[in-house]
Amino acid sequence: MTPAATVGVGLSAAVVAVEGDRPLILVAQPPGGGKALGLPSGSFDPLRDRTLEIALRSSIAEQTALDVGYVEQLYTFGDRGRAAEPGDLAPHMVSIGYLALTRRPRDGAALAAAGAAFRPWYGFFPWEDWRERRPDVLDAQILPALAQWTAEAPEAETGRALPRLVRARQCFGFDGAPWDEEKVLDRYELLYEAGLVEEAARDGRPAALGRAALPQLGAAMRDDHRRILATAMGRIRAKLKYRPLVFELMPRQFTLTALQRTVEAVAGRHLHKQNFRRLVEAAALVEPTGAAETATGGRPAQLYRFRREALEERPAPGLRLGRG
Repeated sequence: MTPAATVGVGLSAAVVAVEGDRPLILVAQPPGGGKALGLPSGSFDPLRDRTLEIALRSSIAEQTALDVGYVEQLYTFGDRGRAAEPGDLAPHMVSIGYLALTRRPRDGAALAAAGAAFRPWYGFFPWEDWRERRPDVLDAQILPALAQWTAEAPEAETGRALPRLVRARQCFGFDGAPWDEEKVLDRYELLYEAGLVEEAARDGRPAALGRAALPQLGAAMRDDHRRILATAMGRIRAKLKYRPLVFELMPRQFTLTALQRTVEAVAGRHLHKQNFRRLVEAAALVEPTGAAETATGGRPAQLYRFRREALEERPAPGLRLGRG
């Protein structure tokens, strides 16, 4: 008789902050240690925890000494092979991923004492940062490897509605197709399927095990955590356009230059200064405080704050950035 399967509920959070022009993700040692760094995570105990979010916030506080602000649920991740070691018979954990936003604390001593730290998120996804130029890793490693993988595709792929070449074109801009900054998860999933990321080899995927060597495509994370981070990145990039999430990452008073740098950091692309300011003005999301910033030593810059009334004035108060 086959024993009954045991399933637990895990909670993982992609905690995002921005410092200057660097988007950051909070990483933490897992309870008990012994694994690579990943996202703050814990388990849901229905006898202890009244809600999933309360359990999540408790886990974040315990592992990072950080009290986060905005939190939203992303997705439920249930694949067995992407969170278990080969031959593992432990209960299967269904992981619920969350996006959390915070202002980075000035004193990192408490984080360090808890074994946590903020790391640049483009260290995990170097192909996603288009602010200065087209990322070198695309033409040097990713596109040649995907071209070979698409050329080796069987005539019919079981369970796939679209052939490899079409999916590669949609995700990575093959043959001049446009780059969609929101498809962070789609791109990571394609690289995983093609066996080009370390997690695919760790999980025993044939496409990865059949390669003599893997390209260096960003830092790996434990379990399914880079997949959860990709989901969070795509979510926040999409919501910038119709929700004022960016202000959860800003201090209470800020310059328009600082606001633009934060939006660019998260979106992964450069925005024309005058066009951005017109967008901000048209959206009516900020108002002047009457004060100015003089710390730069140059011409004083006007300080602004978020207009919370915008949340009541229209259903989708965001920055209509359009496509990159």
